[in-house]
Amino acid sequence: MCGRATLSTPPEDLAEVFGLDEIPLLTPHYNVAPSEDMAIIRTLPGRTGKRIELLRWGLVPWWADDPKIGYKMINARGDTLLQARGFRDAAKQRRCLVVVDGFYEWKKDGKKRYPFLVRRADGKPFALAGLWDRWKPKGSPKDTPRLETCTVVTVDPQAEIAPLHDRMPLILEKDAWEAWLDPERTDPKDIAPLLARHDVALVVFPVSDRVNSPDNDDPSLIERVPPPPILF
Repeated sequence: MCGRATLSTPPEDLAEVFGLDEIPLLTPHYNVAPSEDMAIIRTLPGRTGKRIELLRWGLVPWWADDPKIGYKMINARGDTLLQARGFRDAAKQRRCLVVVDGFYEWKKDGKKRYPFLVRRADGKPFALAGLWDRWKPKGSPKDTPRLETCTVVTVDPQAEIAPLHDRMPLILEKDAWEAWLDPERTDPKDIAPLLARHDVALVVFPVSDRVNSPDNDDPSLIERVPPPPILF
């Protein structure tokens, strides 16, 4: 699962890592929560180059009756992505990169949950496999603004994450970005190989339980704290 994320990398560094055509105007965030905006990169008809856009986290499919469905669709399982009604259209036609420099997972111990931050070992920002969609109320006028939302694809965890959770975001390495964003790649048999997990070097360390509240969003949230009294 992926339920919180961070993105505080300087915009100039993001532009360099992702080959952006312009430096994004982004505010650092240390506790991005569902229903808040996530930074994404996507391919759109008639557009050239790459740029970061902000879409609300929690996918609302184009066919949904109520946008509240997005609260239940913050993650999309990679193993059922191409069959699940809520995600299959977006998986074929509306894929994106979700730009982060960390994400949180929690270790349960009875009723207590201990948060951990997951980052790349090299400290660089990275891309999660994502989907996006557009929605507007049925029967609304043509000029009604559309709600644009996104979700994060998840897969089985690699070794560093397995003690915390049985799912993790699908991290896409740079050599997979172009294929994931390719609008011509719509056949499920061509998309399925992109959903395979490729392990990357990660660091995982405990952080303050202040991150449990989405109201908290400051640099102290990503600082290492003493390990909790739990066994792995």
